[in-house]
Amino acid sequence: MWLGLAFLSAFLLGFYDISKKKVLRTNPVVPVLCLNTFFSSLIFLPFILCSANGWIDSDSMFFTHTYGWEGHKFILLKSVIVMGSWLCGYFGIKNLPLTIVGPINATRPVMVLIGALTFLGEHLNIWQWVGVIIAIVSFYLLSRSGRKEGIDFRHDKWIALIILSNILGAASALFDRWLLDPDGVALDKMALQSWYNIYQCLMLSSFLLFRKFGPSRDHDGTAFHWDWCILCISLFLSAADFVYFYALTSDDAMVSIVSMIRRGSVVVSFLFAALVFREKNLRYKVFDLLLVMLSLLFLFYGSR
Repeated sequence: MWLGLAFLSAFLLGFYDISKKKVLRTNPVVPVLCLNTFFSSLIFLPFILCSANGWIDSDSMFFTHTYGWEGHKFILLKSVIVMGSWLCGYFGIKNLPLTIVGPINATRPVMVLIGALTFLGEHLNIWQWVGVIIAIVSFYLLSRSGRKEGIDFRHDKWIALIILSNILGAASALFDRWLLDPDGVALDKMALQSWYNIYQCLMLSSFLLFRKFGPSRDHDGTAFHWDWCILCISLFLSAADFVYFYALTSDDAMVSIVSMIRRGSVVVSFLFAALVFREKNLRYKVFDLLLVMLSLLFLFYGSR
């Protein structure tokens, strides 16, 4: 079942990326990210309150456990890691074509794989290794496609931010596995998802208040205005992460494979960017995308 949940999470993440790109094309990053965490917190706050008052049965998948500082210190650390990843990723996706960002993000699981092999004792079979190698090759070819749009992967600051976002995201994925593992911290998945959104919202809100209600413009002069797709960002992300955390609670789930499959979201975002945003140089990028998909097929076959 965890494989099916991983693919569902990937589908939802694709629409999350599309919503982000649509909003950030005409909005500054920090207010959008703050509103994203605010609406995500509102989604989960009722589950926290209802669970605390006994209105949700403890056997329900929506029951949210209550923890003291021993549990919340790990959730707070998770929040800091994710906030750093999101800030870098939001700035990157605002300033780069989605058809470049998507395939780069699709290589994040390679970092997760290295961590899983090193720290979590996971092992891959031959089919899974073939999928990983193809994913690495696709990243190299993508860098060549980026040069056709004047994007130098070695010197472009937005590419650097996307890569840093992926490093932090990989660290967060490995941390998730340990936090949810019965032999690790053994946190409740609903508590983890609920409170890390709330902590991020509080941190970003404090930052905006410190800046006198936040910057009204980004570095490029983009002024904030309301866009209903900001709600879509929160809804798609909350649903994608809920399914993701549920998948990780399966005894036989492998975080390296779940992370690989989730990056299949690039297919949804790539097609939308091509058909709606009319991004350029698609002929070269399609081949890179096909390699990413081929790597996912090998991973799926090897994980059945």
